[in-house]
Amino acid sequence: MPELPEVEVVRRGLANWVAGRTVADVQVLHPRAVRRQPAGAEDFAARLTGTTLGSAQRRGKYLWVPLDGTGAGFSLIGHLGMSGQLLVQDASVPDETYLRVRLRFEDGGRELRFVDQRTFGGLAVEEAEDGDPEGTPVSIAHIARDPLDPRFDDGAFAAALRARRTTVKRALLDQTLISGVGNIYADEALWRAKLHYDRPTATLTRPQAALLLGHAREVMTAALAVGGTSFDSLYVNVNGESGYFSLDLDAYGREHEPCRRCGTPIRRAAWMNRSSYFCPRCQRVPRSR
Repeated sequence: MPELPEVEVVRRGLANWVAGRTVADVQVLHPRAVRRQPAGAEDFAARLTGTTLGSAQRRGKYLWVPLDGTGAGFSLIGHLGMSGQLLVQDASVPDETYLRVRLRFEDGGRELRFVDQRTFGGLAVEEAEDGDPEGTPVSIAHIARDPLDPRFDDGAFAAALRARRTTVKRALLDQTLISGVGNIYADEALWRAKLHYDRPTATLTRPQAALLLGHAREVMTAALAVGGTSFDSLYVNVNGESGYFSLDLDAYGREHEPCRRCGTPIRRAAWMNRSSYFCPRCQRVPRSR
């Protein structure tokens, strides 16, 4: 699933290619792509047609584009799920196999396409949280800020992390505590911080919590600089291009390969229906386990 760097790459592409353009026509080619629209596909298309798209925003792994002309602070909100793609394509480009939604614009230029092979992602038109100056859609107002957000409170995060009765990787994936971090970047940040994924959060010192946050921020910034992490063709930017951070991963996906710090083979462990990758020497198993 795309995480913060990948979604931010898509946000920047949308801000560059669709901001300021007026929607002329909307086609919903698969109803599941707009299942979060309570009144269905026709309502989704009607609410979008004739509106002008603003500059794309992001909270964690969610995107939204404010809609000018709705009069009530509505936005087009999107989540990429496992395989969702928002592509900016020339009309002459043949439809993708898993094309779900198409937006055409009054200027006749490139169209916006939502492609989703597994249909876990989706789009909807939603009203903003009442009184929110950032126009955050109601359904994602509960999601925490992410480490790249200028308003992220490092001290509050460290205190909340240490107060949780859970393990450190579970906490990193809790989107009400810190958003945008998924399985890949959690493993990478934990490797950099030399912390085992099952370490109880209550045992972390304040410096360790701050160090972990710093590494999470660093690794996601590095991934963002090269377009994010792509293991297959499911994640691409709005131009259909893959990211290259998979070449720089230190832990995730490197089972049996030597740790880049100590040379010990990286291990993979089953964890919450996923996998955790770690160095058994650098990231010691907690004693209490």
